Amino acid sequence: MSERFDIAVVGGGIVGLAVALAAARKGKRVVVLDRSARATGASIRNFGFVTVTGQEAGDHWARAMRSREVWKEVAEEAGIAVQHRGVVIPARRREAADVLHAFLSTDMAEGCKLISRDEAAAIVPALRLDKVTEILYSPHELRVESAEALPKIAAWLAQRHGVVFHWNTAVLAVDGHRVETSRGPIHADAVVVCPGDDLSTLFPERIAPYGLRICTLQMLRLAVRNARPAFGAAVMSDQSIARYEGFAALPQARALIDKLDAEESEYRAAGIHLIAVQSADGSLVVGDSHVYGDAQAPFAQARFDELILDEFDRVFDLPAREVVNRWIGCYVSSSERRVLVDRPANHVRIVMVTGGTGASTGFALGEQVIADLGL
Repeated sequence: MSERFDIAVVGGGIVGLAVALAAARKGKRVVVLDRSARATGASIRNFGFVTVTGQEAGDHWARAMRSREVWKEVAEEAGIAVQHRGVVIPARRREAADVLHAFLSTDMAEGCKLISRDEAAAIVPALRLDKVTEILYSPHELRVESAEALPKIAAWLAQRHGVVFHWNTAVLAVDGHRVETSRGPIHADAVVVCPGDDLSTLFPERIAPYGLRICTLQMLRLAVRNARPAFGAAVMSDQSIARYEGFAALPQARALIDKLDAEESEYRAAGIHLIAVQSADGSLVVGDSHVYGDAQAPFAQARFDELILDEFDRVFDLPAREVVNRWIGCYVSSSERRVLVDRPANHVRIVMVTGGTGASTGFALGEQVIADLGL
């Protein structure tokens, strides 16, 4: 397999697909190489929740806003169903409500507003609202089914933009403009490596100094017996307000964080916060936990699932819910940056979203990388 391309993208997850799209839109001949038969990592083991509200202020929030626009375009053209839009964030604690009020004074609150209990119940009827103090609504978010969306994006890139995909093809080395693969060499004017959580195969000496950690998370799919709850938006909770940087970095968040640390230390230690979204069949994707280390934690902890479900039951009145699926997700994480773009050579980039926001910010990051390469 000896071929020549304008750009070779290593990795067929959402970041790799985003880079491929940005290059293809510039008229470049693109090849995507992935060692698996399809995307199987963080890009499909998630909520499919394109999140804007709560992203870190500044460049990352702007990436999320831009990525949302690209998602809208891609979803329409690639035949990807948007299950619902927006997010509802009910604050159960006064300290959480104070953070929402502070957030509304920032530039990130564009289009967001506080809504009444009746308005929230019309969007998500299953919410418990008796102890809620304030409710934030954002119209920006999109929910797709990631396990279905990623293959559709790849197929659309191939059919609409002529992107070549070589699945089941491991990249062994990048030597100048020559990309050594398990199926033979490929030549490319530029190479973008999107390794996901693989920190040791390509350019480990470049990646190691960043001190990245591996975050393992647990997620659940719930069904509700003899019912099909209606979700007109995603839902987050007080725990999410204390975790998402766009909220948690505000000075007013300190009181909420301290309160949760004192009252719910087990939740905080396990990185529990609530996101709940709905699939086309009426089931709910719910999570998640966060454990950090130097490798993926291979075994799920039953206690973490219990904590996630406890928080779910505080927010929702769905007593007939039952777990129908469980899985583990994994991504690279950094406490210092939200994205990593390293430049081993003028024509080579290593690109990662160093947190759980690849679906939310990847399309904009792909455009930035292609611009940085001068393509």
